[in-house]
Amino acid sequence: MSTFGIVVGDRRPEGRDEFVRYAKAAIEIPSPAIERIEQISKETNVFLVVGVIERDNGTLYCTVVFVDPEQGYIGKHRKLVPTAMERVIWGQGDGSTLPVLSKAFENPSAPGKTVQTKLSATICWENYMPLLRTYYYSQGTQIYCAPTVDARPAWQHTMTHIALEGRCFVLSACQFTQEKDYPPDHAVADPKARDPDNVMIAGGSVIISPLGKVLAGPLLDGEGVLTAELDLDDVLRGKFDLDVTGHYARNDGELHAQLGREIGRDLDMLSTAAVFEFRLREPVGPGSR
Repeated sequence: MSTFGIVVGDRRPEGRDEFVRYAKAAIEIPSPAIERIEQISKETNVFLVVGVIERDNGTLYCTVVFVDPEQGYIGKHRKLVPTAMERVIWGQGDGSTLPVLSKAFENPSAPGKTVQTKLSATICWENYMPLLRTYYYSQGTQIYCAPTVDARPAWQHTMTHIALEGRCFVLSACQFTQEKDYPPDHAVADPKARDPDNVMIAGGSVIISPLGKVLAGPLLDGEGVLTAELDLDDVLRGKFDLDVTGHYARNDGELHAQLGREIGRDLDMLSTAAVFEFRLREPVGPGSR
């Protein structure tokens, strides 16, 4: 709820002081904070996809880290385009942090055996960037993680659309917090209306299948844990009639994806790390012209 003391053309001293506190609370990669997350992953034997604020020298990023219970930290994704006021405090990610990770999970229905899957993460309103979604689909993501702070009802429709469009499982995590969960001096929209029970973020975490079925959630109005058993064959069941980067793409065109390590240098300041070039081939045969 903070403005960081900013209006167009001016940055106030108290806003700079608040940014100092915010930046000091961010984490570096690697760091003791990452080691703590690794420890939790190992102790619980759970693969973690965790949202953090990352500090890299003087720049902050909205970042997701991937932590494996056996290997520890294995990768990260930085949000490509911060939304609205976020651009004041966060830098832009680039094409060097768009992993689609291959991971073998234990098969609960066949003890001793594993299931190989691919997973990725897309942060908050990045999920409204069609070319970024298409890139992840083209890399075969099956478990599409979508951490967010958007608790509005429309977000549920977006998650269902992505599950159907990508024929992938969508896991969207949105926290539930109240004012009492924050330090007493934390900025709020209306300082005169402070109330420990004020809801800051209303939740809405959800798990959706590749055919649009809600498997768990949405979890609203309180903390909790969502669980669901994912049948990866559902991905193929969905691809049977829709593969938007395969058989359901235009078969008379050529689609090329290029990734650059730095958007500003390699991609000429485009707002995504994927460049798609679509060319129609000349029609051939009777009636062509």
